[in-house]
Amino acid sequence: MNMASDISRLFNRELVSLRDELLAYPDEPSIWALPPGLPNSTGTLTLHLAGNLRWFIGTQLGATGYVRDRESEFAQRDVPRETLIALVETTADEVTRSLASLDPAQLDVTYPLELGGIRVVTSRFLNHLASHLAYHLGQVDYHRRIVTGSSVSIGALPLPPLADR
Repeated sequence: MNMASDISRLFNRELVSLRDELLAYPDEPSIWALPPGLPNSTGTLTLHLAGNLRWFIGTQLGATGYVRDRESEFAQRDVPRETLIALVETTADEVTRSLASLDPAQLDVTYPLELGGIRVVTSRFLNHLASHLAYHLGQVDYHRRIVTGSSVSIGALPLPPLADR
């Protein structure tokens, strides 16, 4: 097993959890609710995470051709739940295919884009993207709990998907 395969498992586990969080909301308006003190709704975070991964992994490493519109990720509202779920599934597919086709040697070279004025090794940036996804997934979980008043967990970050097969 290589690093790209391992990190792909993490991305897919978290994207399944994101989908499950979307399904745990009682209705679509609650996905887009913005309680005081929260800067982003789950809908916004879903659009942002999909755009982020599709651009930084799909396009940059997998040549998918996706063109990111980051401003739109934060400006769109009331995208239907089924559209958000389809977007999460598309993202998971693109991430999986891109990482599966990645030459393992590419993990040890500098990532193709300069990021915030710096250059980093591809493997390190993939770890950063996984942390970024998990960070926002935690925000999604708390958003859902605040909006719905439910403390029930969806079981995010389970270990079985990471098990050796």
